[in-house]
Formats: sequence, structure tokens, C-alpha cells
Amino acid sequence: MLVLSRREEESIIIDDTIEIKIVGIRQDQVKIGIIAPKNVKIFRKEVYQEIQEANKASAVSSLPFDDLKNVLKKDKKTEGGQS
Repeated sequence: MLVLSRREEESIIIDDTIEIKIVGIRQDQVKIGIIAPKNVKIFRKEVYQEIQEANKASAVSSLPFDDLKNVLKKDKKTEGGQS
């Protein structure tokens, strides 16, 4: 991990396109501003971890491929007036 010291209103630049600026410092909290291209995903770490866990849970609980094919066949027959 790279550790840098910055003061309020100072920034760092990442890969020519992302700027991270120290906006404010109070007691035990640092406020940062991030300027990045819209295609760069930015999450708080705890939110990112929740998303990862939800994706893992979704992958585990998804239907096996053959079961999914059977569900789709059944739906297709139902749409055509057959049951």
C-alpha cells in the first residue's frame, strides 16, 4: 500500500484521469472529493463488500442450466396457448 501525506485542499492524481482531493479534516474524519471519469465505479468499501456478497449469493442460488432451460420451455408453451 502506498501511503501519502496530504493537507486540506491538496490532491493526488491517479492514472492521469482520477483526482482525489482532501476537502476537509475534522477530528477523526477526513472528507475527500473524487473527480473521475463516469465509467469508473466508486464505492465505499463496506458497500462494495455488500455488493460482492450479494453477487456471490445470487450465483449460488441460481438455477442449474438444465432447470433454467426447462423453465423457459414451460413459459414458451404457456405463451403459445399450450399448457
